[in-house]
Amino acid sequence: MNSLEIFKCLADNSRLRIINSLMIEPMYVELLAKRLELSASTISFHLKKLMDADIVSCKKEQYYTVYSLNEKIFSMNLKDLIKDNRNEEEILNQREEKYKEKVIESFFKYNKLKDLPVQKKKKQIVLEKIVESFERDRTYTEKEVNLIIADFHDDFCTIRRDLVGFNLMKREDGIYKRI
Repeated sequence: MNSLEIFKCLADNSRLRIINSLMIEPMYVELLAKRLELSASTISFHLKKLMDADIVSCKKEQYYTVYSLNEKIFSMNLKDLIKDNRNEEEILNQREEKYKEKVIESFFKYNKLKDLPVQKKKKQIVLEKIVESFERDRTYTEKEVNLIIADFHDDFCTIRRDLVGFNLMKREDGIYKRI
């Protein structure tokens, strides 16, 4: 159950009118349209939104699809409905993941790096994406590192230096290893 979707649905006057009609009795689209003086296509549109939010359900009865309210939602306490069951850490992790996806989507096209980000946080995300191409328990020569980075971007020198600078790789005697 997504509380946000429920509240979005309830914020529309036509949907509230449909819900009020369905409180009286289950109905099919044409009957709702007639009673509310709306077109059948408008009713269908709003019923789809209400079904997506799990406020309304439907079942086939002979020739008609009959819509009824999900009584479970309407018998819920408002506190239970708005309560976010995720813990703070989970919420922050989801936000962080979305942010990372957005950064990667912005800076990569067809798995090629378009530009190196200037902002440190974004650069970290881009470098973390690139370092995934290196195996953890393997050593690389500088030439091997350059070849792998060159698949992403032509400026392999800067990226190689940044991978070390951001502690994603370490370098000893010209040999590189993913940290």
